[in-house]
Amino acid sequence: MIPNAIARNMLIGCSLATAALLLSLGAALAQEAPKPVAADPASSQDEIRQFCTNIADPARDQRYLLQKQELEKLQADVDQRIATMDKRKAEYEDWLKKRDDFLKTADLGLVDIYKNMKPDAAAASLNDVRTVVAAAIIMKLSARQSSLILAEMDAKKAAVITNIIASASDPNTSKSKDPS
Repeated sequence: MIPNAIARNMLIGCSLATAALLLSLGAALAQEAPKPVAADPASSQDEIRQFCTNIADPARDQRYLLQKQELEKLQADVDQRIATMDKRKAEYEDWLKKRDDFLKTADLGLVDIYKNMKPDAAAASLNDVRTVVAAAIIMKLSARQSSLILAEMDAKKAAVITNIIASASDPNTSKSKDPS
């Protein structure tokens, strides 16, 4: 992860700085052997250790800040997905309510009336009824009776009714359009 890499690079930098300082001190001591050594290698080592200790906390803080930002991005993504799911749930519930209302339209005793009619008489009658009501009635009849009535109906109206019945059973149908 990026924050761990930054901290690791800072610690490696401290180790490299320590090694470079020791090498430079060694080279300086070799060139200036007759002069007394002004800087004690132990104190230089302490300074390096102090420097590395001082930058460890800011590196840790930076790593925590980056992790916090990543968590905030993930939370925003989860919130957005929840909002999308809530919207789809509302669409589905609306579609389901429309479908139930559509099926209840035919439950007012009309189905029994058309069940007992001859197919040609039922077709003539359903040609003059609203398309949605006709589709609801035909959907409640048996498949055999529905096919006989649709065969006797005007071809265009029968096609529209068939599309309405098909969309009523289609799980991908949402609240976008009124079937009539």
